[in-house]
Amino acid sequence: MSDEPENVSSRRTFLRQAAMTGAGLVAGASVARASGPDPKITEVQPWASSFGDPVDASPYGSPIRFESHVVRRNVEWLTESPVSSINFTPIHALEGTITPQGCAFERHHSGAIELSKQDYRLMINGLVETPLVFTFEDLLRFPRSVTTAFLECAANGGMEWGGAQLEGCQFTQGMIHNMEYTGVPLRLLLEEAGVKPEGKWVYVEGADASSNGRSIPLDKALDDVLVAFFANGEALRKEHGYPVRLVVPGWEGNMWVKWVRRIGIYDQAVESREETSKYTDLMPDGRARKWTWVMDAKSVITSPSPQVPIRHGKGPLVISGLAWSGNGKITRVDVSTDGGVNWQEARISGDAKSKALTRFHLDINWDGSELLLQSRAIDETGYVQPTKDALREIRGLNNVYHNNGIQTWWVKADGEVENVEVA
Repeated sequence: MSDEPENVSSRRTFLRQAAMTGAGLVAGASVARASGPDPKITEVQPWASSFGDPVDASPYGSPIRFESHVVRRNVEWLTESPVSSINFTPIHALEGTITPQGCAFERHHSGAIELSKQDYRLMINGLVETPLVFTFEDLLRFPRSVTTAFLECAANGGMEWGGAQLEGCQFTQGMIHNMEYTGVPLRLLLEEAGVKPEGKWVYVEGADASSNGRSIPLDKALDDVLVAFFANGEALRKEHGYPVRLVVPGWEGNMWVKWVRRIGIYDQAVESREETSKYTDLMPDGRARKWTWVMDAKSVITSPSPQVPIRHGKGPLVISGLAWSGNGKITRVDVSTDGGVNWQEARISGDAKSKALTRFHLDINWDGSELLLQSRAIDETGYVQPTKDALREIRGLNNVYHNNGIQTWWVKADGEVENVEVA
């Protein structure tokens, strides 16, 4: 008697049969495969009959045309103008944890600007011993640090507060990306300027026309904040703040100021537009809760999902998803196939890094029946991702930001997938 888990044994049996079917060896095999040898194997194909592109055909390189659908997308009606708007990462079509820069979502308040390294300046002033101005070359002379971190817009999932709205994992949860950043710890620049004892807050301001700025407590600024100029091993893209942006691991994306031009030290928060009228949580009684900086533990199943229906029919099915927490590492992800009635632990694939995306997988054998797929993340603090109803009990329905509630996908018998909520 085999000691193999049932799902592994069933998967091997299925795949063995599928291989035999492809060779025309199984009675009752599909007409397409049982009629004879597969010409893709037995006949010489065009790609094996002539030369391919030379090494310099595309000096930078780009995805092959078969993957042209894997792109950022926007929702036209979401904002009044595409200049002050957002698009979404195709997380449903990616695997692993690192987001290619070309796929990483954009959020602009006045459009992506072109600022050269030669024209770039970073000023540090306010409550410091020595006000300073750095050129880009100056920054390159400081000791560097490398960190991998997720950036999530506070409004990610915001359209779902009132119920299931948008079809597609990309559109419901795609205001997120995860990259490896290289830059100078902000701590070193502040030490160079010398923060005065009365300095308690850091105000970081962007060079674009919106002058987007946010206040950050000094303790966080001295901890893990990075003044970054590389992402995934290359210079920042224009839309991600070239040549210099702020990286604030675990905290809401609006604080990751792009094209950062000034860092001011103050004895209190500046209370700018982006931390008063925006990026605050509107409570049921009409008051707005501010300083919700940390993005709490969250997860989403990326496949199957509305943009990735099940096309292969019954049998082995790989459930894939992402989990993250601004409080640290993800320690466990549970998956439910029946809308939260029963849960089973998923496999965390690769290293679970602090304040970075974590990939999880669950391998099941799908019998073709309907599923209500959910995932819930647990981080190293013990925090458990809540249901949407649990969040609504506290925050009501008028909120836009910080929705980390459990997402539900309804997998139908034909493999199509729909965004739903479970009553």
